[in-house]
Amino acid sequence: MKTDALAATFRVKPGKRVRLGDFDTAWTGGRRSKSQMADRMDRNLERLAAAQGRLWASEKYALLIVLQAMDTAGKDGLIQHVMGGMNPQSCDVIPFKQPSPEELSHDFLWRYGKNVPAFGHIGIFNRSHYEEVLVVRVHPKLLAPEHTGAKHLDRLWPQRYQEINQFEQRLTNNRTVILKFFLHLSKDEQKKRLLARLDDPAKHWKFSSDDLAERDYWDDYQAAYEDALSATSTPHAPWFIIPADHKWVTRWVVSEITAQTIEGLDLTIPPLSKEQKEALAKARRTLSRE
Repeated sequence: MKTDALAATFRVKPGKRVRLGDFDTAWTGGRRSKSQMADRMDRNLERLAAAQGRLWASEKYALLIVLQAMDTAGKDGLIQHVMGGMNPQSCDVIPFKQPSPEELSHDFLWRYGKNVPAFGHIGIFNRSHYEEVLVVRVHPKLLAPEHTGAKHLDRLWPQRYQEINQFEQRLTNNRTVILKFFLHLSKDEQKKRLLARLDDPAKHWKFSSDDLAERDYWDDYQAAYEDALSATSTPHAPWFIIPADHKWVTRWVVSEITAQTIEGLDLTIPPLSKEQKEALAKARRTLSRE
């Protein structure tokens, strides 16, 4: 499948009502194993490294990658295996945890806005501003420290969707390209991965009782995701619903879409000035005389 068609398969069309049940969490594109995609993944990692170099050298655009998912869907592994080959000097991963008192004293988008990537850089939000319409929606009590004074929650969420869309529009107007990936995991697969953490002593540190507590809200989270994905997939900042039951599929699809997006910016290495060319020639003569 060509990359354009692959991206279209998972892109949420603006204005479309999302039903997560319509998206296959175990999709493989006809491939039966990770080994069948090994060569493709290696090429994609090379493409990403080369594209990142041009992005950094040109300083024309920034790329913001937003990752959202239920627990155990594989965000950390995706970052490690797909983004791990990039130059860390221009690739930053920002994990958003519980907001600090300082962050709670500002509007809900403040801490995200100050972490957007600079031109030439790639920023990866491991969880993001969408937590403010997901976990906060499932657990409205979390709104209290935000001092929103919200009494009519049915009005709050559409207002936040609008503000998020405006925030992302402002970023894209100012040359920040945004890719938003929702890693779509089935409840059965999450159970398997949680059990694997319990069975493997090396993974015990990953397990938290909160994982089970949040699992009880599975249906609430699915509904919150459906509303958020429907309201905030726009032409300038599209959502992609990525199948996550097979980690190798997740990594392949995200690497394809990300590489194609950067390559589509038609970036070039800035031409050298006369002074820079003379400096290079001088350096070559100096080294040749050694």
